[in-house]
Amino acid sequence: MKYNKQLLSEIARFKDYVIIVEGKKDVEALKSLGFEKVYAIHLTGVPLRERVEQIMLYVEKKERVCILTDLDKRGKQLYEKLKPIFQELGAKLDSTFRGILIKSRVSHVEGIPAFMNKVENIQ
Repeated sequence: MKYNKQLLSEIARFKDYVIIVEGKKDVEALKSLGFEKVYAIHLTGVPLRERVEQIMLYVEKKERVCILTDLDKRGKQLYEKLKPIFQELGAKLDSTFRGILIKSRVSHVEGIPAFMNKVENIQ
């Protein structure tokens, strides 16, 4: 992980976004930081496209959606599968938050709270 003050200063900007993560631990991690609209893409027995359709029922037309899968190989592959489905269903995708995490070298969403605490303690 690379300590990046930009992550701290900009994170509040994304709290109104709809955030799509991989699983329950990711949801818990972001909710602990004040994010409210966080949805896990993985639900047992629910196909990927069907889950995206379920999530889109909760997304208002004006809301921005950030697909925030982990930045490991599996997470990147999942991102590539999800992006066209969300686009097809009319989501306003914004990958700015994802880009900040990439620059900060935060590879797993569930590690964001610990990373934030370390950065806050450095300042």
